[in-house]
Amino acid sequence: MKILVTPTSLQPGKNEEALDALRQFSKDLVFNEAGRPLTEDELIPLLKDCDGYIAGLDFITEKVIRSCGRLKVISRYGAGYDRVDIEAAKEKGIRVTNTPGVNAEAVGELAFSLILSVARRIPYLNQSTRDGQWVRSTGMELKGKTIGIMGLGAIGKVVARCAKGFEMKAAAYDPFINEDYCAEHEIGVCSFDEVIERADIISLHLPLNDSTKHLIGTDAIDRMKPGAILINTSRGGIIDEDAACQALKSGKLGGLGLDAFEIEPPEGSPLFAFDNVVVTPHTGAHTREATDNMAFASIRNLTDVLSGKECPFIVNK
Repeated sequence: MKILVTPTSLQPGKNEEALDALRQFSKDLVFNEAGRPLTEDELIPLLKDCDGYIAGLDFITEKVIRSCGRLKVISRYGAGYDRVDIEAAKEKGIRVTNTPGVNAEAVGELAFSLILSVARRIPYLNQSTRDGQWVRSTGMELKGKTIGIMGLGAIGKVVARCAKGFEMKAAAYDPFINEDYCAEHEIGVCSFDEVIERADIISLHLPLNDSTKHLIGTDAIDRMKPGAILINTSRGGIIDEDAACQALKSGKLGGLGLDAFEIEPPEGSPLFAFDNVVVTPHTGAHTREATDNMAFASIRNLTDVLSGKECPFIVNK
């Protein structure tokens, strides 16, 4: 069977142990030579004769899916699948799988790293000190502050655990929230509006879909506390970046930490002009531990589907 493998951290020379496991299933592997997520025009010729596809952050549109004559499974390397046209895949009889929870520790830790970096402007102070300056910058302490966690899944729970270590108060919004878990871990159960209005720091851990597109726009930001910090390690489209830029200019937002952008890579973003903005290149899941977990989980999902075995992580049954 022919398999396309596009995640940038699952290429020859980067995770040979996982690739060896995949090669035991199929020797006919095609890799991503671009070193970045692929567009639909790049995917179509690569997928033409493939039976399986381990997908990174590629744009898997209806056009791509309809061009696949033999494809049986799209195995997402990660939990999110907003870049996959799920309905088109279902109509075509192509199973879509994901790997929920396997990168939660990595993404949650990065989210908290961004919180600390923005609260104390660490990257800015690092660079200015290297440049010979001796800047005095007044930051924000975390102890006693309220962190609003939008989406209390596996990643949100890691962030809540880290916040507890800093003696922060945690408030969470999630449409499917587990109230027993919140009670056990002293996490306040709140509405979206309550989190927006009460939190000193808001960390986003929601999927990107029609209901969350630009969920954090001008209206939501206007209702935040003055000087609130906003962190996004989920999907870029959840934040209206133009609205965030205006809020940074006015001082309404005290800082912004982003690991995801509306357009990736975000070349020439006006957000880069602010020293209270900390950005990373969608790297939340990129730890050795997480990439190993995602690699083996995505390979297992792919081989289960192609072998006719039961796969518990199909998202478009």
